Amino acid sequence: MDNSNDMAGTKVMVIDDSNTIRRSAEIFLLQAGCEVILAEDGFDALAKIADHQPQVIFVDIMMPRLDGYQTCALIKKNARLRETPVIMLSSKDGLFDRARGRLVGSNEYLTKPFTKDSLLEAVRRHRPRAA
Repeated sequence: MDNSNDMAGTKVMVIDDSNTIRRSAEIFLLQAGCEVILAEDGFDALAKIADHQPQVIFVDIMMPRLDGYQTCALIKKNARLRETPVIMLSSKDGLFDRARGRLVGSNEYLTKPFTKDSLLEAVRRHRPRAA
């Protein structure tokens, strides 16, 4: 079965204050046929989420103003967004970070730098299944 196009049209948001990370994630996701929404921080993301209603959200932990934990907690507290999978991105692969991510409701934890495959696998695992 050819599943190269199985993610076409999936709306994915990437929240990261690093332009490099946003760009590489965007390239990987666009190649897979996803729609990509980029945000520089939690405030930027929260403003865009309502408009775009992403189906999967990647959020960097270390960000100015509103960090990834706070951003994830706010997403999960919103009744309309609660079911949206949130995947934490971090350059630290610590047990504490993973546990804290779970506490705020994140669905998965991806260590940076991520590969194209690990990023797309995470989207595949969490995107809504077609009926």
